[in-house]
Amino acid sequence: MVSTQRDVERMRRFLLPFSIAFLSALLCQGAVAQYPSRPIHLLVPFPPGGGPDLVGRILAPKLAEALGQPVVVENRIGSNGNIAGEAVAKSPADGYTLLVGNDSLFVINAHMYKQMPFDPLKDLAPVASLVSNGFFLAVNPAVPAKTFPEFIEYARKADPPIQYASGGNGSQHHLTMERLKVRAGFKAVHVPYKGGAPATTAAVAGEVPVMMSGTSTAPQIRSGRLRALAFTGPQRSRALPDVPTVAEFYPDFVMVQWYGLFAPAGTPEAVLARLRAETNKALALPDVRERLSNAGGVEPWITTPEEFAGQIRAEYATYGQLVKQVGARID
Repeated sequence: MVSTQRDVERMRRFLLPFSIAFLSALLCQGAVAQYPSRPIHLLVPFPPGGGPDLVGRILAPKLAEALGQPVVVENRIGSNGNIAGEAVAKSPADGYTLLVGNDSLFVINAHMYKQMPFDPLKDLAPVASLVSNGFFLAVNPAVPAKTFPEFIEYARKADPPIQYASGGNGSQHHLTMERLKVRAGFKAVHVPYKGGAPATTAAVAGEVPVMMSGTSTAPQIRSGRLRALAFTGPQRSRALPDVPTVAEFYPDFVMVQWYGLFAPAGTPEAVLARLRAETNKALALPDVRERLSNAGGVEPWITTPEEFAGQIRAEYATYGQLVKQVGARID
């Protein structure tokens, strides 16, 4: 009898961890099956009016309708996306805190900052690619250059050097202009702002005469408050097809930007899969495509998880070389 009791106790101790794991798995499956059961917070790393904000606010109501819960957009501004990225990375991995992540957060910041508060490639999980597009080289109408070649000559002769606005140190706007400076052989002084929208406001007001702007400035360009001289995408923008590409003058020059949806690493795959499916459905809707084009001139970019992850890895290496080449750094 004693032997039997000892055997039972040993068996109980042996099975206890497996029982706990089994119950935890059941609870996790139940939580996933009920997802979402409360509002989802969608963090945007730039101010209202910028490209990521426009994309987030266009997608949020569509996701809310599909998921049956409110999707609340929150602007967490600063450090070229690091503040919003860190907030999401350190949130519970349950799918209730998401990030509209800009590409520079994932492929540039680690090369620019001496210390990162988190590792975007390890601490955030790609959910879905959202949109992709290039940049406009845009000038205030007071700038005498009317064409891209005229601007290059104007910039080469400017004394003191011209100033240009960007959405922040280490942003795509910043590095794209730095690459153009090297490629075309002119000098320019960088004036960083906290996001594309404040930089656009400065360029429209004439505080800074030039900027490498996202396609969200298409309305300002159409209204004549800014003049677009070139586009950095692989082909002309559908928003402004009369604007030539930089590649028409420098065939090796193509620079694009993208935004994606991200969740904390460790978020259950079933949650990621549902978010991905609903996001891709929303991006394919004609009214969403039209609103994205009208608001920011961006194009929906739908990929597989493997394609999206591969793009991030490839650009991480490319921008590492570019940052080193131009000597850009944020201490």
